[in-house]
Amino acid sequence: MAYSRVPLSEYKGMWLFAMFDLPVDTPKGRKEYARFRKALLAEGFTMLQFSVYARYCPSEEASKIYRNHVREVLPPEGEVRLLSVTDRQFGKMEVFFGKKRKPTETPPPQLMLF
Repeated sequence: MAYSRVPLSEYKGMWLFAMFDLPVDTPKGRKEYARFRKALLAEGFTMLQFSVYARYCPSEEASKIYRNHVREVLPPEGEVRLLSVTDRQFGKMEVFFGKKRKPTETPPPQLMLF
């Protein structure tokens, strides 16, 4: 079986962001925070900043599937926001560490089986 890399469309591919503020002032709150964070990581999300995670999705349809997965593991308290942007929009993001610019994350390569 041969594998080949297929270039991804900047317009079709989506980045799904999960941004959240969860209470961590009690042991139960910290446990819920940890559970939610681990669930995001298990779904393939990457931490961009504290409480800001993102996952590349090859299409809007895939983005909807992951939105539903996140909805299933929402904590009982706190605020969670989900936002989808195209890969092209994501690529326009400016990322700085101090005054030094850093490149944005690149989407994972898509493998095509044939």
